[in-house]
Amino acid sequence: MSLMDLYGATALVIDGNPTSRSILVSQLREMGARTVAQSPRITDARRQLEFRTFDVVVCEQHFPNDTGTGQALLDDLRRAGLLPFATVFIMVTAEAAYSKVAEAAESALDSYLLKPFTASQLAQRIGQARHRKTVLKDIFEAVEGGRYERAAELCLRRFQQRDDYWLYAARVGAELLLRLERYDEAQRLYEAVVEAKAMPWAKLGVARAQLEAGQSQKASQTLQGLINGEPGYADAYDVMGRAQIELGNFDAALAAYRMATDLTPSSISRLQRHGMLAHYCGQGALAEELLARSVRLGLDSKMFDAQSLVLLGFMRFEAGDRKGLQRYLDDALRMVERHPKSLRLRRLAQVLEIALLLHDAQVARVLSEVRAMMATITEADFDFEAACNLTTLLAYLAQRAIQIDEVEERLTVLGRRFCTSKALTALLAQAANAHPPYAERLSTLHNEVLGIVEHAMRQSLAGNPRAAVLELIEQGRATCNAKIIESAWGVLKRYESRIDDAAALADVIQPLRERYQSYANKSVIGDKAARQAGGVSLRVMDVKTVEG
Repeated sequence: MSLMDLYGATALVIDGNPTSRSILVSQLREMGARTVAQSPRITDARRQLEFRTFDVVVCEQHFPNDTGTGQALLDDLRRAGLLPFATVFIMVTAEAAYSKVAEAAESALDSYLLKPFTASQLAQRIGQARHRKTVLKDIFEAVEGGRYERAAELCLRRFQQRDDYWLYAARVGAELLLRLERYDEAQRLYEAVVEAKAMPWAKLGVARAQLEAGQSQKASQTLQGLINGEPGYADAYDVMGRAQIELGNFDAALAAYRMATDLTPSSISRLQRHGMLAHYCGQGALAEELLARSVRLGLDSKMFDAQSLVLLGFMRFEAGDRKGLQRYLDDALRMVERHPKSLRLRRLAQVLEIALLLHDAQVARVLSEVRAMMATITEADFDFEAACNLTTLLAYLAQRAIQIDEVEERLTVLGRRFCTSKALTALLAQAANAHPPYAERLSTLHNEVLGIVEHAMRQSLAGNPRAAVLELIEQGRATCNAKIIESAWGVLKRYESRIDDAAALADVIQPLRERYQSYANKSVIGDKAARQAGGVSLRVMDVKTVEG
């Protein structure tokens, strides 16, 4: 089969205009496509693309009778990792200025066509896209096989030699370096691309590398420069929001997320992220508006995050709306039915069940359920999201003067584990706003954690880094705190030449890093795809599980 021949291929045409859709379907069939599915609406197309794989997708950019755009669909699919590498995605538009949008979306978009165009032009664009995929096949075979170091090496070689598609290879290579935690190398590669050809995605990549390396202020400055030059680049606002959260500037983060949402009003993931942060910033009305819209747009979508149902359920609980709370619980239970093995979904549904029981004043059952949840605080799969939800439930109990003898002790255990940064502490405290004394207690625990780290660091500065590592290991085990565990790792790596048993200590720390995900301890609100905003859509496993 030649690159311009679609014999036996499957295709999807997304276009709200029946005449245009019919013409595209005929053109693809004439090229040999075996099956050509059609979708007149964005929501229908999203559903098809989430549950079916197509060789070619041809999508209109504008949908006058729909709330979304082809770009918004592409953006959501890319960030959710739902577009396989093999799928060719062609955008069709009558807008000559679309090249700017195409540049920003290059990580998933293979090409775009300006109307009017001929069948031969469409075939040529599809052929060019398939040719790129063929040329870069070795890179993506390495990615799909979990050989990320090898894939990054191939990308760097193609970039350095300026072989065909060197710019795209550089983007893939930098993305892999980020995921391999080689942040300095990723930043240098992005900077080299900027120097060779000032692409917005490369400038965004520099900021992403800075952010992952813990340089939030530098990332914010880089992003501001990018936004000044590219004010319509939605991914830049996603990353700016993350940077501002990590700096503890929640109002600025909200402003960034609002810009991203305004630019892509039908993006399910952006609506959720914006709504979740609004909730934790105490802007209940805005949060409910955004999260309810995400439910209407995508409750059945793979991009939908069930945490939205929990927060909406909390809002209905506070309003005394039992019917509304029951509705969100029912939605969560349906998600559990579709994914019965998901521990996270079961836990989220349990949170809503406890809220409903509390609304109905079934105190004995509430106490039993809450105690069971408190018993899991130090388990590996009990994450920051679970901590926030449990904290909210405990605050509701205290607000209603329902006593649990061990609550102060368990809240302290929770805080010592999850108060790892100023930003995360502020979010956790906000989750307890129904009972201010709990919020105040959590805030003080961050200072306690800082005190532990500072005490150990003084031993390191006094010339005894081994003692510092041992102290941090002991405290990390006791608190399960990711900052303390990662501090132990950082001191060990810095002074390993002066620590005789460094290898043995590394073998002690590494399981703690894996168990409590200390290396990934970042302030992410909403879907985890926010961490890859602006990145290439790579369907990869966790790099921690491969490469030996």
